[in-house]
Amino acid sequence: MAQKTRRPLVSSRTKLLSESVIREMTRMADKYGALNLAQGFPDFAAPANIKAAAVKAIEEDYNQYAVTWGSPNLRSAICEKAAWFNGIRAEPDKNVTVTCGSTEAMMASVIALAEPGDEVIMFEPAYENYRPSTILAGATPVPVPLGQGFEIEEEPLKKAFGAQTKLIVVNTPHNPSGRVTTEAEMRLVADLCQDYGAIAITDEIYEHILYGGRKHISLATVGDMADRTVTISGVSKTYTATGWRIGYTIAEATLTGAIRKVHDYMTVCAPAPLQEAAAFALRLPRSFYTDLQRSYQKKRDFIVKGLKGIGFEFYDPEGAYYVLADFQNLSRTSDKDFSVAMTKDCKVAVVPGSSFYSDGRKGRTQVRFSYSKKESTLRKAVSMMEAYFASRRP
Repeated sequence: MAQKTRRPLVSSRTKLLSESVIREMTRMADKYGALNLAQGFPDFAAPANIKAAAVKAIEEDYNQYAVTWGSPNLRSAICEKAAWFNGIRAEPDKNVTVTCGSTEAMMASVIALAEPGDEVIMFEPAYENYRPSTILAGATPVPVPLGQGFEIEEEPLKKAFGAQTKLIVVNTPHNPSGRVTTEAEMRLVADLCQDYGAIAITDEIYEHILYGGRKHISLATVGDMADRTVTISGVSKTYTATGWRIGYTIAEATLTGAIRKVHDYMTVCAPAPLQEAAAFALRLPRSFYTDLQRSYQKKRDFIVKGLKGIGFEFYDPEGAYYVLADFQNLSRTSDKDFSVAMTKDCKVAVVPGSSFYSDGRKGRTQVRFSYSKKESTLRKAVSMMEAYFASRRP
């Protein structure tokens, strides 16, 4: 009788991954009845006209497979928006791929463009899906620390680039810190990409949420980066529709062709009726974005004042809707223990800072707050935290 070969049940790559800490904290918030300032989804309704557009699309029977790359209507709307807002010129049939959220857009892009032996540079702290995307592609993540104020520093970045560098991931506005990348930093990235023949993948999902008159800059518009940048965005954050899972990539035709192949076999297409509603959303008047910024500015100012009054220390967010705060003035425990106590005892869920680093020893004194919530939710959260930490003082 032939001897049975003992083979591992699961891929070795999956052993390098952990489950999402952000989603874990949401489950914990649900379990303990805590206010969820952990996961970045709004607790208020999407605009009524956008929801009506989705209902209308269903009633008009947009209920079967969409074109794999995305419906023609949505791809045209993406190109229109990219032109007036981002300054990116794109053609619907050549440059745009609609995906199941920006998460799939990132995954499909990395798998399409990187292979074993390649290196993928990513700045840390980083949103938690960049590293898994790289590992599942068989490539090697190369973390580069951001500066004290979450700025891109020239020397560490130059040191990270090398002969094996294939991709660099740039996220602006930045999750988890809320920093907005400057034009000078973009030019540094562009110059290094040109020097080493690297491709940039930009996560711009928070592009419309900016404070203090700051402007969003798309890397694809800097220098000669149009042909070596994959621009990623979607409807989740801007239009209060995180559950719709409508994201997209914009890239040069050859890059787009590779991304489309991976996307096709990964998910076939994004939800068809929601694509039509997303096209409607992307064509809203520009006053919508002014109102959006004004609304989030008010939320940001409130949470910043509240957290500082409690004793957290952090850099004020310049964009997105997160605060990455240091809690050393309040506790000497680890970030994970602090987050669990916040969720179970204070009833306000947060994300431990170490989950945004490849080295779990970093971020041990930080937690991330999301303030994409109703003003009443934020007022209640601050009040609960004030009472909780006041009761713990000697």
